[in-house]
Amino acid sequence: MKLCEIAEQVDRHALKHPSSDQPIPLVVDGLSIFRQASCTTFEALLYQPVACLILQGSKETVIGDRTVTYGTGDSLVVSHDVPVVARVTEASAEKPYLGVILELDMGIIRSLDDEIGAIQSEDKNALSVDVSASDDALIDAFGRCVALIDRPLEARALAPLIIREIHFRLLMAPHGAMLRRLRWHDSHASRIQMAVAHIRQNYKSVLAVADLAKLAGMSTSSFHEHFKSVTATTPLQYQKHLRLMEAKRLLSEGNHAVSTVAYEIGYESLNQFSREYARKFGASPRKDLSKLSATTSNAS
Repeated sequence: MKLCEIAEQVDRHALKHPSSDQPIPLVVDGLSIFRQASCTTFEALLYQPVACLILQGSKETVIGDRTVTYGTGDSLVVSHDVPVVARVTEASAEKPYLGVILELDMGIIRSLDDEIGAIQSEDKNALSVDVSASDDALIDAFGRCVALIDRPLEARALAPLIIREIHFRLLMAPHGAMLRRLRWHDSHASRIQMAVAHIRQNYKSVLAVADLAKLAGMSTSSFHEHFKSVTATTPLQYQKHLRLMEAKRLLSEGNHAVSTVAYEIGYESLNQFSREYARKFGASPRKDLSKLSATTSNAS
């Protein structure tokens, strides 16, 4: 299937959800589509393990001090939950940014070890966020998955096979190096993944780096080095990112006081919370809350 044909189908389906600015889930579990009709400013996000095929337009993602740009025909692979800032750089009402997103399944990745066992995982430049031009086989597999949008019976029978194929093709791809490392439970990539999961589950609590290192089965210095190489941040900065992202989500609901949000996500000092929130998002939490209230009032 050609890229333009997939784009047309995705655009038609996305227009059924014109008010959505979030990925739109499809009938295939773990598969969603995204449509953005204008360029955006940088936004702080937490990328989760996904593969994204760009059908139209372009985007820019910054992880640490590295900038990743990708556009039509490229595919993005994210191996770990990583904090980034990102923006759509090419999109318009006539030619929107379009993408297909597949949640990566570590169970499938590890089950494919025998099939790709001959592929070495000694890639020194393996990255947790990487991009490459998609080959025809990967595009075709994504296209066959998208084609199941309106075929729920076929989706139940065929989607698992196609999704497994997509995982296989990503593992074989140039930007699948970090996924290849995740095939083994005792790899550094898998140990950092375990620590990241622990931080995500306990981000409101006080966490000690030494305890996280012990959980990952590494020395503190080795853990710190590998954690930063994967996430482009330190464990405590990572925890702070999770707290502030949750704070922004709670404030967006419009029914929480700033002080309530601060203490809910684990801050003991309201001043410290406000300072770090403003540094992260460019506006104080009170200002963000006021902006939301004004928007709600205007809408009503």
